Amino acid sequence: MAFVGIVVMMLVLVANLYNIQINQYQDYKTRSNDNRIKVVPIAPNRGLIYDRNGILLAENRPVFNLEVTPEKVKDMDATIQALRQYLDISPEREEAFNRDRKRTRRFKSIPLLTQLTEDQVAIFSVHQHKFPGVEIAANLKRFYPYGDVLTHVIGYVSRINDRDMRRLIREEKDANYQATRDIGKLGIERYYEDILHGTAGYQEVEVNSRGRVLRTLKFVPPVPGKDIVLNLDITLQLKVHKLLDGRRGSAIILDPSDNGVLAMVSSPSYDPNAFVNGISSKGYRALLEDKNRPLVNRATLGIYPPASTVKPFIAVGALQEGVITTKTTRNDPGYWRIPNSKTRPFRDWLRWGHGKVDILKAIEESVDTFYYQIAYDMGIDRLSKWMMMFGFGDYTGIDIFEESKAICQHVNGRWPDTERHGIKAIQFLLVSVRATGQQRQCR
Repeated sequence: MAFVGIVVMMLVLVANLYNIQINQYQDYKTRSNDNRIKVVPIAPNRGLIYDRNGILLAENRPVFNLEVTPEKVKDMDATIQALRQYLDISPEREEAFNRDRKRTRRFKSIPLLTQLTEDQVAIFSVHQHKFPGVEIAANLKRFYPYGDVLTHVIGYVSRINDRDMRRLIREEKDANYQATRDIGKLGIERYYEDILHGTAGYQEVEVNSRGRVLRTLKFVPPVPGKDIVLNLDITLQLKVHKLLDGRRGSAIILDPSDNGVLAMVSSPSYDPNAFVNGISSKGYRALLEDKNRPLVNRATLGIYPPASTVKPFIAVGALQEGVITTKTTRNDPGYWRIPNSKTRPFRDWLRWGHGKVDILKAIEESVDTFYYQIAYDMGIDRLSKWMMMFGFGDYTGIDIFEESKAICQHVNGRWPDTERHGIKAIQFLLVSVRATGQQRQCR
């Protein structure tokens, strides 16, 4: 009976081996290859950014890190202590290194120091023979040579965070960022991220049971990001930045032939390289608490009264609506009062007035009272319609995501009763033409 039992069990074992090795051979072969072959993504080099004259505005610079391979170091504490004779290794940096070492395989290198200077690289290179398992590794890091001059235009790249990853997953782009550490956060860097980033490559490698790479089976190189050339003229940008001299404000210079932005400066600004390298909590808090608000792009996010620039547009609307004609004239005594009211008079910028004024003189001399009357006659609905036709209250379409519509229109979604349309129109125009240059919120 025991012999029969042994024979039966042997038959079951042979049958099971046959099932696994013959019937399910392909399945187990695939699973084995999945364990044996790993696909390692390779990050592409980021595209460069130039101004209209070919001057480099954003480049990739080599950064040198001091990396340690734990399995090649016999005594880690003694090695770090010996390195302190030549390099400055803070206790905080050593603690961070030890944390990384606990969650990293022993045969993989771990950065001990990052962004070494040329002097530090030279000093270590002389003594490298004393430190087996310690070496200098180089990679490319984004660098902005003009610093705060272009921050609000170019933007910057920084480490990919959870919010960025969720967006990449939602847009089904996460596979292209498996080996990428940085992503465009603001400005041109963010708007043209897909063009600048490029396409990731990969290599298929054979690994052992512990994950150590044994050999490379296949290598597909990454496709670098494309370089882009902007309309900006860095010489003009530097000139405008110097004129603002850190004062709060912004300036934009356009090419009238094609509306190309030749210069766009928001002041004060900040150095974007601090964000690329990882800004400290103290440094970021200082920017947030700065009363001059350097993080705000005043050129695209600031909300300001358009001032007298609205007058020619209002004149066109009034002519088309028949409110005035090219021969319409009015006397300007230096003030204007709402018809049939005892409210205070609204003064013109020229206290003694411009005298007899037609539409041409009103535009040439920017006569406030002439346009107060036009706005009152048009009413807020027609005024709003024509202002929106000329692009007021809408996005400009500039290739920067950080932009505000700056809509100054209906209060609570609608205007008051028809009798007060003219009053609201003149109030709107008063806010526009009496701009002081200070930032105001739309009501």
